[in-house]
Amino acid sequence: MLQHLDQQLFLFLNSLHSSFWDTVMYAISGRVIWAPLYLAILLYLGFRYKRKFLIIIPFIILAVTLADQVSVQLFKNIFLRLRPCHEPSLAGMVHLVNGECGGLYGFVSSHASNSFNVALLSLMFIKRRWYTISIILWASVIGYSRIYLGVHYPGDVVCGAMAGAFIGWGMYKLYELTDKKLLINKEYFTN
Repeated sequence: MLQHLDQQLFLFLNSLHSSFWDTVMYAISGRVIWAPLYLAILLYLGFRYKRKFLIIIPFIILAVTLADQVSVQLFKNIFLRLRPCHEPSLAGMVHLVNGECGGLYGFVSSHASNSFNVALLSLMFIKRRWYTISIILWASVIGYSRIYLGVHYPGDVVCGAMAGAFIGWGMYKLYELTDKKLLINKEYFTN
């Protein structure tokens, strides 16, 4: 029943398209276009946290690696749920932009996992309301673009977003524990 609802919601959302939005959503879903945002986040963190930035970097690298690999190794390669653009029962009903469908399986969306990972991890460090709203909106638009492009069901996006957000939150909590331990050890050795 859930799969049927997911398919119906997908077909509805995917049917809302135009040539203008095809171009926009295709660009939004690209990885390179967001490099300046990622660089700006890193520069801000480096400026704000100064020496602690060297401690933060490994957690960022680990979070990015985990979000990407978990979405593939623990979800796509295990659940083997076909992408809507590969689903035979939806043949001829999927609006596919530029003929790009991606790999065979789509549960969970790696784009959603990666973008919500970046969003959650960065907003834990950048504690500003405007930033929180903006980065969650950014991640949501990327997730929606995957449905629009015909390569993911809404369930793929929601579950990918939850996985990525959990990994981002977890890495921040691990950073906090490490930072406190380093602070305690520094105080111990300086007394």
